[in-house]
Amino acid sequence: MNQNPPPPNPYGQSPYGAPPPPAPKKNWFSRHKILTGLGGLVAVIVVVSVATSGGGNSGGGDTATDAAGASASAGNGSAAAPSEKAPASALPGIGRPARDGKFEFTVRAVRDGGTTVGPEFLQERAQGTYTLVDLTVRNTGDEAQSLDVTAQKLVTPSGSQLSADTGATISFNDGAIFYEQINPGNSLDVTIVYDVPTGTTPASIDLHDSVFSGGTTVSLR
Repeated sequence: MNQNPPPPNPYGQSPYGAPPPPAPKKNWFSRHKILTGLGGLVAVIVVVSVATSGGGNSGGGDTATDAAGASASAGNGSAAAPSEKAPASALPGIGRPARDGKFEFTVRAVRDGGTTVGPEFLQERAQGTYTLVDLTVRNTGDEAQSLDVTAQKLVTPSGSQLSADTGATISFNDGAIFYEQINPGNSLDVTIVYDVPTGTTPASIDLHDSVFSGGTTVSLR
């Protein structure tokens, strides 16, 4: 019995049917996993950077707004900035004690010293005229300490600070001021000499227990 031959196989000569379909082609991201990971990391860094820079002004605030707020506070009197210098009427004056650090200062007098001070063989001559500040210094601390004359500044009405004339001060005080320590509870009377422009009337004196202290101001008017 004759049989018709099987129809030709459209998929080739294999008698077992169609071959398996080819594997799907991977996309670019699957084939480049390392580059994809690096790209994602860069994207995260960029997002964090933008967020951080955007929020950076939250702490500092807007400059114009802050300035306006400060002006408003000062204007209503509730938070006015303190003045740089206390008025002369609020300062201790001649004869009244003022403290700084371990020292209590009392200005006993301010007087004209002329143009020369000291004994003849140690006489000092002023460029202008001498102003003499008679001072009592008491040690209120618990350790001995010497008075540093160079830390005491005479202040003019215009606000200029004048340093003590160390040579004239040594001559006037026989040099003892630079060698004597003041023990706790003891006092030292000294006259500090200032070479001031002729015609200058001092307004105040800034007194310090050391060159590093905050100081206290005594009115001389």
